[in-house]
Amino acid sequence: RLSAGDLKDLNLLKHYRIIRKWACKNNGLTDSDLELLIYLDCINMFTINDFKIGTYSYSWDNRRWNKLIQNDWVVVWRHRNRTTQKYNIYKVSFKGKQLIQRIYRIMLGEDDIPTSERRNSIMKGKSYIDKVLQTSIYNVNKDKNR
Repeated sequence: RLSAGDLKDLNLLKHYRIIRKWACKNNGLTDSDLELLIYLDCINMFTINDFKIGTYSYSWDNRRWNKLIQNDWVVVWRHRNRTTQKYNIYKVSFKGKQLIQRIYRIMLGEDDIPTSERRNSIMKGKSYIDKVLQTSIYNVNKDKNR
């Protein structure tokens, strides 16, 4: 069983903010959307009610569910049939699982955040915050003790 000290020794959350900013900016998600996807991925199979329970701790966005469905972050795993299955069961899509796995690999130091303009829109440096994030991304990639 893991203890708090074990997690601290992993430095798991050391660069979480930068990694989260990169993931959100390059995938058209908000911070709340990404964290909700991580929560739903941990549940595995979920209903619309589980989604509503998960959104209580985030800012209210009545379009969030439709946006996640339309952009293929969440997919229907089992459709309802109005007789035996009273409601749909959903799961995080392959696309969502890939993003979450990539975030975990970057947090553990197995992967680096991409630094090419083609694979990372932050590297275009269009705004001041992008330029600040560029420096942070280079520092994260240099830090091999993640």
